[in-house]
Amino acid sequence: APSEGLDELKHAAAEKEKRVNGIDIDPSRVLVTNGVSEAIQFLAGALVSKGSEFLLPGPAYPPYIAYTGYFGGVPITYRTVEEDGWSPDVDDLRNKINEKTVGILVINPNNPVGAVYDHKVLKEIADIAGEHNLPLISDEIYDQLAFDKAQTPMVKAAGDVPVVGFNGVSKVYLAPGWRVGYVYFHDNDGELEPLRDAMVRQARIRICTNAPAQMATAAALRSDGSHLKGVMRKLRNRRDLIATRLNSIDSISTTIPEAAFYIMPKIELMNRWKNDTEFVLDVLNETGVVFVPGSGFCPTYGASHFRSVYLPPPEIITEAMDRLESFMEKR
Repeated sequence: APSEGLDELKHAAAEKEKRVNGIDIDPSRVLVTNGVSEAIQFLAGALVSKGSEFLLPGPAYPPYIAYTGYFGGVPITYRTVEEDGWSPDVDDLRNKINEKTVGILVINPNNPVGAVYDHKVLKEIADIAGEHNLPLISDEIYDQLAFDKAQTPMVKAAGDVPVVGFNGVSKVYLAPGWRVGYVYFHDNDGELEPLRDAMVRQARIRICTNAPAQMATAAALRSDGSHLKGVMRKLRNRRDLIATRLNSIDSISTTIPEAAFYIMPKIELMNRWKNDTEFVLDVLNETGVVFVPGSGFCPTYGASHFRSVYLPPPEIITEAMDRLESFMEKR
């Protein structure tokens, strides 16, 4: 298959973005990748250089942090406010821009906290990017997994600010093993062409994304999405279950996720654990329940938190929460 992806899939991606998100994407400017993870690698390789700074939400999906550092850049996290549903602190973002800044990342809906950003906040971020002539990178892999508040595509809020969008089939279409994602480039005057060219050059090194999986992905993107009704019903029930249980456990509190299938509770460490990593390891060793330390998503804004996935069946979530509650009662 072509390194940039099969035309069938590129057109299907553009059709899906129009039908689902109401945005116009040029199929010829779609790049197919081995999942969004490879898109992150290509982006960092094209955008980041030694000493440059890439603005990321804190907390953020760890590969953005890792790949920025891998290519010699410095990941700079802007604050998201837990008390405000983990919404971005726009003033903090603005204050962290300098001459070394090369781009601004938005993950909406967000992994790891499950936040959905308001149009107003996205517009403010886009305006800041426009003022400083910075590209916006928008990871929207969870775009159809919002519960009540509709997700706004960054393109709709960005106006004439260039947007690089990431999406794929791992989450919404329940196909993480296919390893197929896509990148689209949206601008008015071709400002993103140098970045697109640099990402395509990297794609050519690895030949192509699996061709049969690309055809399957095209079919998935053109499906009617009828499976989502049942998916969202199950996710909502499991979200409500785990959030209720977590908030009933002493020294643990959590906001209610608005999308995706992650929850990021806060743990009062006090003198019991040095940090969140020690906490989750203690829980694992004592109970066999696996959580991820929040500091792995951001040492600053993820500290004293832990992330859980609420994909398992309710009986598994209940068992995990029973074990966690018993563990905390002994501490």
